[in-house]
Amino acid sequence: MRSAFIYSDRFQDCDYGEGHPLKMVRLRLTYDLLKSYEIFGKNNVRLVEPAPASREEVRLIHTEGYVSALEMIDKGHEPAELSRHGLGWGDNPIFKGVYGGSLSGVGGSTMAARMVETGEVDVAFNIAGGLHHAMPDRASGFCYLNDPAIAIRDLTSRGKRVVYIDIDAHHGDGVQHAFYDTDQVLTISLHESGRFLFPGTGDVAETGKGKGKGYSVNLPFLPATDDHIFVWGFEQVVPPLIEAFKPDLLVSQLGVDTMASDPLTHLELTTNGFTRMIELIKAWSVPWVALGGGGYNIVNVARCWSLAFAIMAGVDLPDRLPDQFIASLGKLGLSAKALRDPVKGSQKEMDGRRVFAEEGVKYIKEHIFPIHGIKD
Repeated sequence: MRSAFIYSDRFQDCDYGEGHPLKMVRLRLTYDLLKSYEIFGKNNVRLVEPAPASREEVRLIHTEGYVSALEMIDKGHEPAELSRHGLGWGDNPIFKGVYGGSLSGVGGSTMAARMVETGEVDVAFNIAGGLHHAMPDRASGFCYLNDPAIAIRDLTSRGKRVVYIDIDAHHGDGVQHAFYDTDQVLTISLHESGRFLFPGTGDVAETGKGKGKGYSVNLPFLPATDDHIFVWGFEQVVPPLIEAFKPDLLVSQLGVDTMASDPLTHLELTTNGFTRMIELIKAWSVPWVALGGGGYNIVNVARCWSLAFAIMAGVDLPDRLPDQFIASLGKLGLSAKALRDPVKGSQKEMDGRRVFAEEGVKYIKEHIFPIHGIKD
């Protein structure tokens, strides 16, 4: 596949602060690891620096008042009604660079989408993208601008049918909200149940409204769900919907806070389950826009997203991490030697986590598949 990796040092401008769990250094580490593996020298691989998104692009999703508030913060002013916009407390601190840094991430996603749409490449990966919680008039869950929704809205404005697949541990609520009443976008989110994790949404019964009824698909999982159950759910639900919907483009959010050692979530995936889903997406041969997302163990982020891009590009990476990268980790007080996790055994077949997943799959097959003409 002709592959593009979207990266800019400007991504670091969106610095949430030392005590915040979202560390932008994870993006630099991913770039450094792929560079250490010399993947950017491959003939079918392009390394592309994006331009920041325009205000016009941002306004495809976000309100004028909210965008103006973000602009004021970058200019050193504190806008009125911060709390109404979800700004200045908890997950979403205010800092100089919040708007400019976010524009760089959005620009990466819109550039990736346009490169894929025009056939310039088969797949483009913007690791700074995937900030799926932001709402039209407020920040939410570390996300200030909803780059997946902006990129998708840009595509649909030109008549494209888009499927959005989100495998982050957190429900892709902001993207679902943006397209809840349309049949032009099919959103599919697999995530830890909102009963246990932010944002508290993503129940299997959230299926869209009006023309969009049956075009929002959610498959929640219980805490401690592992590779076998999560990937089984993916295989049961996603491929039939892709085949029936016949999208022009596929946009995926590849959050890796599903990993067992992530400090903020409760799932137990490994690189093995993650890469299995990446391989399945690639096998569909649909023009593919890949975005980053969550991931708060920064070593996991670098390993998983490097593995993902290697699959996209058709490159088999050695399992031992390059010495140069190991040394870089050491300077940050971190350590790792292997790119991949060991393979683990499966949970018991009738474990409660499996039963919960089976109930979700059954609901989707009974209530959503018929809308798309899928016979199970």
